[in-house]
Amino acid sequence: MTSTDYASTTDLSTRLQSALDLAQSVENHGEASRLIQAIVAELQDQSPEAIALFQQLWQAYISSQRSSQFWQQVSEAEKNLSDRLSASHVQLKQNYLRLMQEQ
Repeated sequence: MTSTDYASTTDLSTRLQSALDLAQSVENHGEASRLIQAIVAELQDQSPEAIALFQQLWQAYISSQRSSQFWQQVSEAEKNLSDRLSASHVQLKQNYLRLMQEQ
């Protein structure tokens, strides 16, 4: 591997990592996908099968990120609902005890 090949591989690796970092947030998926498309465009002289596999892996990664964020939001909503239910239960219990003391 020549120093030019190494620099090129390092640059591709850095840009891929940037795309992966951007993909952590759904709002940045478009920008991350543009970075990936630029990488794919540079690799056009490589094996078409390898490029197709790389694109499939990218789509799977994006899908998994969206799924992960969806379930995280569902989990947060459930937690908020549970917290509100718990607070309501405590309030009801306090009201009941106050009512019993008044009698």
